[in-house]
Amino acid sequence: MVDLSRPPPEHPSVLVDEILHSIFFLGKINNPPFSPQSIVTDNDMLNKLKGRYPQPFVLYSSQLPKRSPISCVLDMIVRLMGQKNEDEIIKRMQELILQLKKDEATDLVSSTICVSQKNKNSVRYYGVSMSTSGPVPGRIIVAASCLSAWDSYVAGAVMTYFPKKSKKPYFDGTIKLPEQVRCQAFSLTNGQPMPPCRSCGNLFGLTTSETKEWAYGNCAEPESVSNLLKIEKEVREQARPTSATYTDVNRKKAEESVWKELMGFLNMLKFKWDKHFYTPQGV
Repeated sequence: MVDLSRPPPEHPSVLVDEILHSIFFLGKINNPPFSPQSIVTDNDMLNKLKGRYPQPFVLYSSQLPKRSPISCVLDMIVRLMGQKNEDEIIKRMQELILQLKKDEATDLVSSTICVSQKNKNSVRYYGVSMSTSGPVPGRIIVAASCLSAWDSYVAGAVMTYFPKKSKKPYFDGTIKLPEQVRCQAFSLTNGQPMPPCRSCGNLFGLTTSETKEWAYGNCAEPESVSNLLKIEKEVREQARPTSATYTDVNRKKAEESVWKELMGFLNMLKFKWDKHFYTPQGV
């Protein structure tokens, strides 16, 4: 990421700041924990990063990231390559992941990438699957994304099932993407298209014959669809939740349940959260 961010300001260093915090946070809650010094083992590099990006070294132990590290890498690659160059973006992500696997650094690696479009000729919006080590860190990042990063419709859809994979009886925030919308996942192992899993079918009304139900929010589709809905307001309006249980009161109750789950995970890991989600700074 440091290499990709050169020369600023063309390629935003804010993403380097964000990825450092996200990685350091995941190191902090790991068992056993890893300090920033044990993650960045080159002293020269460590001192340069501390000088240029001081915030992550201070706030990793008190604030939550809004997303996983690999999402920052994807953002950087999309900005470098341009959103139209879908094949090149997927290839670049594949090369990175292959290299990480070769280095046996597989804990924070995504397995899938998703591309969403309003229609086949429009802007592409990308997302990657959750990349954390272990189920609890994954649930923490999904909860944080719901509460701070994702489009509210996507967050509402995920919160309908989060974290137990069972639908809340009092709240249905699931949405149905219009038929003309493209939402296609690809394997980052072999680049092949992948059908939506049952979870994504339930969340976004995607047609699928798959029966496998992954943890809700872990797939690449939520991030990709969220990025689409944040910009494509017409699609967002067409996809809005239609359930009678989708009310402000019920949504607030669902959000409170996610907060409660999140606090439970953090308390279990003895992480003292200051109730802030990390806001990265550019250089």
